[in-house]
Amino acid sequence: LSNEKDAQAGNSDENLERGNWSNKADYLLSMVGYAVGLGNVWRFPYLTYQNGGGAFLIPYALMLALAGLPLFFMECSLGQFASLGPISVWRILPLFQGVGITMVIISTFVAIYYNVIIAYALYYLFASFQKVLPWSDCFSWADEFCSKTRLVSDCNTTLDGEIIHANYSFITNNNLTCMNGTINYKPVQFPSEQYWNKVTLQRSSGLDETGNIVWYLALCLLLSWMIVGAALFKGIKSSGKVVYFTALFPYVILLILLVRGATLEGARDGIEYYIGTQSNITKLMEAEVWKDAATQIFYSLSVAWGGLVALSSYNKFHNNCYSDAIIVCVTNCVTSIFAGFAIFSILGHMAFVSERPVSEVVDSGFDLAFVAYPEALSKLPVSPLWSFLFFFMLLLLGLDSQFASIETLTTTIHDIYPEAMKKLRVPVTLGVCILLFFLGLICVTQAGIYWVNLIDHFCAGWGILIAAVLEIIGIVYIYGGNRFIEDIEMMIGKKSRLFWLWWRACWFFITPVLLVAILVWSLVTFSAPTYGSVSYPTWGTVVGWCMIIFCVIWIPIIAIVKIAKAEGNLCQRIVSCCRPAANWGPYLECHRGERYSHVVDPKKEKEHEIPTVSGFVY
Repeated sequence: LSNEKDAQAGNSDENLERGNWSNKADYLLSMVGYAVGLGNVWRFPYLTYQNGGGAFLIPYALMLALAGLPLFFMECSLGQFASLGPISVWRILPLFQGVGITMVIISTFVAIYYNVIIAYALYYLFASFQKVLPWSDCFSWADEFCSKTRLVSDCNTTLDGEIIHANYSFITNNNLTCMNGTINYKPVQFPSEQYWNKVTLQRSSGLDETGNIVWYLALCLLLSWMIVGAALFKGIKSSGKVVYFTALFPYVILLILLVRGATLEGARDGIEYYIGTQSNITKLMEAEVWKDAATQIFYSLSVAWGGLVALSSYNKFHNNCYSDAIIVCVTNCVTSIFAGFAIFSILGHMAFVSERPVSEVVDSGFDLAFVAYPEALSKLPVSPLWSFLFFFMLLLLGLDSQFASIETLTTTIHDIYPEAMKKLRVPVTLGVCILLFFLGLICVTQAGIYWVNLIDHFCAGWGILIAAVLEIIGIVYIYGGNRFIEDIEMMIGKKSRLFWLWWRACWFFITPVLLVAILVWSLVTFSAPTYGSVSYPTWGTVVGWCMIIFCVIWIPIIAIVKIAKAEGNLCQRIVSCCRPAANWGPYLECHRGERYSHVVDPKKEKEHEIPTVSGFVY
């Protein structure tokens, strides 16, 4: 039956060799799933709180319009026009084909550690199936610093008419009372923090101390790779159906958490810190705020990772990629803002219960997802239910982003070996998942969290910015921005000059300038990686630099190889490598029209493509 269905689906495909999305909804939900990830929940709300609350939405919206959307639209158009993945699509500009390789390698690095985070969510999901949440109190694994409330260390008091400074034990033994404003508290840790470090991670003292593989995290990692492999075994035909659940259900959970959070005492305080009366408009005078807005938009939309090009390459040629780009970008940003309300309402309640200011309980990243928020949920009635829902949401948010990352790798392999991939899609997809599972095992050792943090610190930062800057400069200034606009008009129809005015302004000037500014800022303000208060050894930082160099080094290598293989003197060689390859153009002959009637059929001719690294670059 499934074979019959496949045959029917194949008949409706415009591109029989590569296949197309079964329908528009599959594509849009896959794109939303790819763009909306963990960062929307665990990074955006914290950045908003930190950068002036509601005022932060002004630079955020501006950066979406000036940097995020133009790049997003460019990548979607590029993939759809050529129906090629992130490496082969550089037939548009052979000199820059290394940029595509950089994108794919960074996606691979990120896929390795991203699935480890999904494994953490799975572990907490299973841990929630208990009557009493294991991090709700200081159980047998805790040490003397574990406490649900603040512990007084010492304070000033009056004894026989004199003010003295004494230990709290002395004060309680003598039935004395502390004077207001003189109380010092002991450094204590919440049960959830100790549970995260001592039980979940079994965290070692640093990167030097690798320790053993944490077996239950390794099993969760295996399970997360099995889910990814199962969802992708038929490529976009199977993943396009899975995303109906993984992309939509997180919204249901966010709504449930928001409704629950809004009914709690203290929720209003939390939301006021997030976006209300505590907002600080003067923060907009600080450059740091604008840099945070730009980087958050940039990473949140997943531009320059290769995934947008890969997913768009399965679109039908005349699909309206313009409206798609706007729908996905706006959905992504609205989700971030919406998630902030769900997070801060419950953190506000936690601050109320523990009698502390909201600013003391707020956190981002791992500390929000696996310490602060679980701690807040453990204080609610029926806490295992809320905990299950939250971690199930994290799992789904992570999975559909992961689907697209792996689809980027399989699309790249498909473009290099189309015939082999047609017959061997399932074994190749499973092979990729198995290989990445084994590479990820170092991230589930006792020093695993340090490795996750290290890869994130280096690979997910500048490499992507460098790729994005070169991508936009290459397409707009070397290939030609106006020529690219004509390509887009072949797909979505003629548009007025007024329509293109905004996109030209962004592509030719505003977006490249913003990206270069963020890149320079990131390099100038670089600091050595740390995890909490733990510093990394020098060799750890060196490994980080080696990873990023390995990602980016392909850009000059491929450029040099291309120039060496071209003909003529040096100047002629460079010029010829800056021209599109002979086989650049729409994938199917019926879409080429007069502009691309000269295109050499890719199957007959592989002109300008270099077969080095056993065809990897092609």
